[in-house]
Order: sequence, then C-alpha cells, then structure tokens
Amino acid sequence: MDNNRHRPRKRFGQNFLHDPGVIDHIIQVIDPRPDQHFVEIGPGLGALTRPLLSAAGELDVVEIDRDIIPLLRESCSAYGELRIHNQDALKFDFSSLAADHSLRVIGNLPYNISSPLIFHLLTQLAVIRDMHFMLQKEVAQRLAAAPGTKQYGRLSVMVQCLCAVELLFTVGPGAFKPAPKVESAVVRLNPHRQPPVRIADKKRFAAVVNQAFSQRRKTLRNALKGLLSAEQIAALAIDPRRRPETLSLADYALLSNAVQRDDGEE
Repeated sequence: MDNNRHRPRKRFGQNFLHDPGVIDHIIQVIDPRPDQHFVEIGPGLGALTRPLLSAAGELDVVEIDRDIIPLLRESCSAYGELRIHNQDALKFDFSSLAADHSLRVIGNLPYNISSPLIFHLLTQLAVIRDMHFMLQKEVAQRLAAAPGTKQYGRLSVMVQCLCAVELLFTVGPGAFKPAPKVESAVVRLNPHRQPPVRIADKKRFAAVVNQAFSQRRKTLRNALKGLLSAEQIAALAIDPRRRPETLSLADYALLSNAVQRDDGEE
C-alpha cells in the first residue's frame, strides 16, 4: 500500500510499521490460526492487519482515525472479513466482541496512551486469551521489570498481578514511518488463570501500590503512612525501612490484605 496517501497524525500517535522483517517476526511469535478470534488495536495502514487477516480469515480492528478507514478497507479487502470499529480504544468495550477468554489482542500501541490502554484492557481480562503489543521499549521494560530494578514500579506490579509478562524482542526506530525517537519492543501478556497471590480487595491493593510508588524514594514506613504503621508492616516480616521498589508482588498482597484486616473489612 502507498503510505503517502495518508499523512501520520501526531495527535493519534501514528508511527506506521513498514519493515517486512519485523512484521514477519511479530506474526511468527503470535502464530495466528484460522479458529482464533483476533482484535487489533490501531491497525493504521494495515501492515499487521493483512497477514493476520490472511491467517485467521476474519478480524476485528479498533481504529480512531476515520480518514484511514477507507484506505484500510481497500488494502485488506482481498484477505478476509474485516470488521472495523471506528472508536477510541480507551473507551471500547472489548467484552462486546467475545466471551470466555477467547480474544487474542494485538496492536502497535501509540506511545502516548499505551499505559492507560493496558490498564483499560486489564479490566476486561475475562474475555482475553492473550495480548501482544509493540510498545516504547522503556514501557515494555517496566512491564517486565523485577523487584529491585530501576524500571520496577506501579505498572510492573499492577500488570504482573494479573498477567505473565514476556519481553520478546526490540525494534529500532527505522522500522516505522515516521521514525520515532526511541526504540520499541514487542511484549506478550498472558492473563493468569489462577492468581499468583491472594488479594482480598483489588481496589485496596491498587491504592496501596499507588501510594507506595507515588513516594518511591521514601521508606515504607513513610510511604504508607496513614495506611499501615511501621509496627504493622514489621509484623508481616517486611522491614519498614525498605523502599517500595524492593518489594515483591507477594509483599504488596500482604500489605494490602493487612490494611483490610485493620479496617475490619475482611
């Protein structure tokens, strides 16, 4: 397809993938099959859409840019049944497309909305089998980060409590038009079918993690002030002098569950 027929729009974070080698690599790691239900976020000019559609036979796509839709239909019409949803992915109800962990979600996500979009998808995991995303490399590293690393933070904890994260490979700026100023990476998110830790209240867990990392340079005794005392933290066999980025997912589950007990809600 002639990419010059549509000028990338900065407000939509459009950087169109065009490198055949990268496209092939992504398709290989996704391994699409005809009996699988795919939904692509931000198909753009169809670089991934066409091979996905060819392999699966049908495909749902969510595209916010209405001007790109006629070009997308034209370039993909010969490959299978394409269902286009001209909506904002941040507001899209993915559960309207399927049920029972059947959706395989993919996308070259705009860098400016990648984190909120991932959080939006985490609320709809009941219908999602797996997710493959092209992201800014820094965001991908934060998703997969382990405790004690500089990349580890709120995004790491909140995603890893719900999904297994696998950083697959990195992609240079030259694979896109226009070329971004940063490197990208492809990640796989597999929703946990059995929770890795017991969380009594998901909202309280999120609040504890958010408060801890909003003051990540402080010790736990200070970062969690108002939620748990130093004595309560120590009673969980967690040193209150530790910093938030050193705690594991299990540690955060213990802390949030302790807040529940203290409030008399459990």
